[in-house]
Amino acid sequence: QVQLVESGGGLVQAGGSLRLSCAASGRTFSNYVMGWFRQAPGKEREFVAAIDRSGSSTNYVDSVKDRFTISRDNAKNTAYLQMNSLKPEDTAVYYCAAPRWDKNFRPVDSYTTSKAYDYWGQGTQVTVSS
Repeated sequence: QVQLVESGGGLVQAGGSLRLSCAASGRTFSNYVMGWFRQAPGKEREFVAAIDRSGSSTNYVDSVKDRFTISRDNAKNTAYLQMNSLKPEDTAVYYCAAPRWDKNFRPVDSYTTSKAYDYWGQGTQVTVSS
């Protein structure tokens, strides 16, 4: 089992920045791909970004490319999502997620759907005002 706890959400004006953190516990963090998803009211959960186990490869949804950066610190068991140039349409609850231990060996661009993940955090609210 992997436990995930997000933090860092809040209210920010359009054009501003936030950094989300996802603290992991329970298993060897460096064995897991990490992903970020978001869900806006009335919408389905959407893939945002993923990072491979070593942190050398990343993948993003087109709408956040060049604005968001996913990273990880395996020594601190933490994944991050740096969000810059935020827009009102980025408003959502943001979740971090990890696959089951035996599902972490595919290319990072394979991890773009909720079905690829088994462990989820509780979410953190990001609100961007116009």
